[in-house]
Amino acid sequence: MTPIRPRIAVFAAGAVSFLNLYATQSLLPELSRVFGASEAAVALTVSAATISVALVAPFAGTLADAVGRKRMVVAAVLLLLVPTLLAAQAASLHELIVWRLLQGLCLPAIFAVTVAHISEQWPVDERADVTALYMAGSVLGGFSGRFVSAMIEPVAGWRFAFVALALITTLCAVILVRWLPKDAPRPTGRRSGIGAVLDAWRGHLTNGRLLAVCVVGFLMLFFLQAVFTWVNFHLSQPPYNLSTAQLGFIFAVYLAGVVVTPMTGRLLRRFGTRGTVALAAGVSSLGLLATLAPSLPVVVAGLAAGGVGVFVTQAVAMGRVGQVVPSGGRSSAVGLYVLFYYMGGTTGPVGPAPVWHAFGWPGVVAVGIAAMATAGLIAAVAWRPVPAVRPEPTVAEAPAE
Repeated sequence: MTPIRPRIAVFAAGAVSFLNLYATQSLLPELSRVFGASEAAVALTVSAATISVALVAPFAGTLADAVGRKRMVVAAVLLLLVPTLLAAQAASLHELIVWRLLQGLCLPAIFAVTVAHISEQWPVDERADVTALYMAGSVLGGFSGRFVSAMIEPVAGWRFAFVALALITTLCAVILVRWLPKDAPRPTGRRSGIGAVLDAWRGHLTNGRLLAVCVVGFLMLFFLQAVFTWVNFHLSQPPYNLSTAQLGFIFAVYLAGVVVTPMTGRLLRRFGTRGTVALAAGVSSLGLLATLAPSLPVVVAGLAAGGVGVFVTQAVAMGRVGQVVPSGGRSSAVGLYVLFYYMGGTTGPVGPAPVWHAFGWPGVVAVGIAAMATAGLIAAVAWRPVPAVRPEPTVAEAPAE
């Protein structure tokens, strides 16, 4: 078994990526008040980061092959500090959105490259455990970014929340510099260059099974970001009237992912791929329906169930990528999946705006349930069994959020 310090570094890489990605989500009502902007306008502070991730992620692995994986991860974390600190100085909402856009540009070089680093650096019998550790870090980071922002804003203002995130990012950078293992020598004899890249992408875009997985990925992050963006506005209104700090505690439901994700393999063995996705979609839909209750504890429980279904489906979907793509093209296939996934995350915060204004929270609930039902239907129809390429289902090598 590898020493504990490299594992801590992998955990830190997952945490620092998602610490910053969704950090403004719990601040949205406050940002709307400060800048005098609409809910849809401030939701762009979330979408700006995710659209950058979607556009850059497919190419992060190729660049890392040229400059080195560890070097790229460390450089990206250090570069991330610049727009994070500049966001604290934003004089307008438009300026804040620009800095969030630049934050998103840095993130794929951290999480996507860390995933590739795991697949090459760790022994085969340890990769599933190390990947699960990475995913647990990403879930904790996603919660912590929202929680830290929500806790600091009432005390020192939303600007200092970004300063605090920069300090945590710096700590993670130190851990990565000291403890992330150096790159292993790359195998020789593989075709490389632009020709290999084009061949791989041509194959992916004509692979119906892969595209079906990508659409499910789109729907997963669309669901998650639609629900956890607009629930802030829902719970900041009567009868709940939650403050920014109280809204931060709502995101503790994300921590369920730390427990649930490692159980995905067991669910796959018992129910199969399509059965597990159907179960997860049902759990998320029922949980979202529960948020219509006037009781805050029931709403929180419903949000937790909604998140659990997404985390399980995400793990299953990424495992599916490895099954439907030949071994030589899996890295770029993951890039295509990430592109779809974060385009869903980009659409989720702003897409339900018309429904919110017309029907309020029940309208957002209906949109979320429709997304999960569509994902379950696609899995049932298009996720036909394929020859196994692994001895047993494992946690996916991919972002958890």
